Amino acid sequence: MLKCTINGKTIEVNPGTTVIQAFELAGEEIAHYCWHPGLSVAGVCRLCFVEIQGQKKLQIACNTTVTDGMVVTNKSEGVKEAVRWGMDFHLINHPLDCPICDQAGECGLQEQYMRYGQYDPEMAEPKQKKHKVVDLGPTVVLDSERCILCSRCVRFTEEVTKTNELGIFNRGDRSEIGTFHNKPLNNNYSHNTIDICPVGALTSKDFRFRQRVWYLKEARSICTGCSTGCNVKVYYNEEGTWRVKPVQNDKVNGYWMCDKGRDIYKFTNLDARLTTAKVGSKDHWQQLDAGAVAKDTGAKLREAIRVGGAEKVALVVTGQYTNEDYDALFQFFASGLGVRNIYHWVNNPEDMNGFDGLLFRGDRNPNTKGLATRLEKLAIKTKWLDFEGKINSGAFTHVVVAGPENLSVFPDLEIKLRLFTQIPNLIWLSAGNSAAVDQSPTNTVQIPMKTFIERDGTYTNFAGLEQKVKRGTTIVAGALTLEEAVHLMSGEELDMNLRPVPPHHLKTNFLIHEGGAL
Repeated sequence: MLKCTINGKTIEVNPGTTVIQAFELAGEEIAHYCWHPGLSVAGVCRLCFVEIQGQKKLQIACNTTVTDGMVVTNKSEGVKEAVRWGMDFHLINHPLDCPICDQAGECGLQEQYMRYGQYDPEMAEPKQKKHKVVDLGPTVVLDSERCILCSRCVRFTEEVTKTNELGIFNRGDRSEIGTFHNKPLNNNYSHNTIDICPVGALTSKDFRFRQRVWYLKEARSICTGCSTGCNVKVYYNEEGTWRVKPVQNDKVNGYWMCDKGRDIYKFTNLDARLTTAKVGSKDHWQQLDAGAVAKDTGAKLREAIRVGGAEKVALVVTGQYTNEDYDALFQFFASGLGVRNIYHWVNNPEDMNGFDGLLFRGDRNPNTKGLATRLEKLAIKTKWLDFEGKINSGAFTHVVVAGPENLSVFPDLEIKLRLFTQIPNLIWLSAGNSAAVDQSPTNTVQIPMKTFIERDGTYTNFAGLEQKVKRGTTIVAGALTLEEAVHLMSGEELDMNLRPVPPHHLKTNFLIHEGGAL
């Protein structure tokens, strides 16, 4: 370990640590734009200047390695003046459009100007006009005038995705980011370029102009879009959830996540949700309280098993729930009721082991591993073909389906529903509102489930890593977790008044209360 002093703080760092990393380890702020810990060093923004004891000239912290005994500061007047000049040059051509910029409120340019700039501009020349609202591909829009040419996005497509769609074109003050001819920015990780853009040059077509960030709160969670289990933040307010962004976890996803995973917020919102329990069949539905329906359904199941035996009941499970959900489910059905006809509904059997080499996996479920582990402990070795054969022979009177939370990743949904509705009684547990389920011709009970952002729990990713999540917000007050539904089915009492409710539908400026002072 090497000892160094950062703004008066003595710390120890590993050999090879750069000065800017040492600042981060010491908890000291330092101006920078182009440096990103997940990318190579470019050294083009020239803002991370520091003064190193014994050296006459200022050095950039991103490209200077710590040596033993090094004493570094960025608090001297010389450093402060150099940073102010650097910011002045960065802002020569930057438009003064903060009020309409989608990045306002989380802009590195705004924040660092307030910390390190606050100068009187000395540039009287007119600003260089560049291209605006440039369509880079299906997900990303570029405003060239806002770009400060930090090259983060270019390095990302070169070093991380290795797709090389982006480059810097022209020279001098006419330089612009752009895509190569006939090569749009169209890869499954393109949104990461927006995340790492320190200004409002790159914006998301999906999120653009839909919300101001100071009207959003954030909650740590796990991406449920595939079995990788990327760590994420979900952004939400009183109106629902709005976007998902990655959180660094070196054991799982590093600094990135895929574009498909960013769509998981969409199935959590009201327009996609089953909001109340439904009892009936095609064209004859009665909407009821989910808790009451779960209790009544459990009583009828127990009576059906008492009369006809546990072999008349089938349980179908998807890999979309938490370990706690599965434990409660199997405790009731397998141990309590003696149900052994338990089947794993695999939604993508041809590509369950698929992998793109970076993060995205063909297994589009967050907890297939957790489910498989519990089925092994129960010694459940049933096969899907056996299930179909028993349906054709009329072996079942009831089927309970712990169905998809995210309906969009189950391409065989309608095919499987046609199979389930051959059984006289279908109990469907799902977060999503499905038109296909609403067309069920058989006696059907639909019970609304909570989504990943509305519950606590644990997911096991493809590698066997268990990751716990906490509830962020509540979208559907009447929905249940699978664990709650099972407890109610078993005859237990739950105080429904103690359950979380959605926030009041009056939009709040959270920045005023939580943002703090710059």
